[in-house]
Amino acid sequence: MAKIAPSLLSADFTRLADEMQRLSAANVEVLHLDVMDAHFVPNLTFGYSLVKALRPLGTDMVFDVHLMMTNPLSYIDKFCQAGADILTVHVECDDDIRACLEAIKKNGVKAGLSVKPKTPASAVLPYLDMLDYVLVMTVEPGFGGQSMIYECLDKINELKALGREDMLIAVDGGVNANNCTDVSSRGADILVAGNAVFGAPDMTAAFAELSEKVR
Repeated sequence: MAKIAPSLLSADFTRLADEMQRLSAANVEVLHLDVMDAHFVPNLTFGYSLVKALRPLGTDMVFDVHLMMTNPLSYIDKFCQAGADILTVHVECDDDIRACLEAIKKNGVKAGLSVKPKTPASAVLPYLDMLDYVLVMTVEPGFGGQSMIYECLDKINELKALGREDMLIAVDGGVNANNCTDVSSRGADILVAGNAVFGAPDMTAAFAELSEKVR
């Protein structure tokens, strides 16, 4: 059974405490938090202080923190200490990937790698022994509200073929009620959804509909 992970990027940032209450009331189990540095991607979001501030408001949620950063290594400890349960860096970042993964695991946090649409799934192979999680980007990272690049879903099958039953596979980008069943049927464990949840007239109903479709 796959899980829908609402993306905080699409929330109303003027009322985040209320948004966290709505997520809790909807029984959200995984919250996706996109950290962008305005260098790796052309957008700037938030840092570890916000993750720390939200952590007490989502004690029952898995905080899935996605670092879209050119140099994430020096920030890994801070994000882990702020409350990340899963911490993902990009295989395309400039820092030493194995050092990043070692730093994450040293903090007792699940270690993940993300691949951009043009990056092959095979890019994670050198680090397979250290991975708990792989995030397949199905849009170019940086902004929410984009349409899914369906060809990227083939990477799920490639990752499943590696035989790591304990490694979670997530998909991020353009997930909605029309395609979530297809995505989950390919083997994705976590589907990140932003506008499809927060942009709906009734967020709770939208989350429930998506969750039902991926069971």
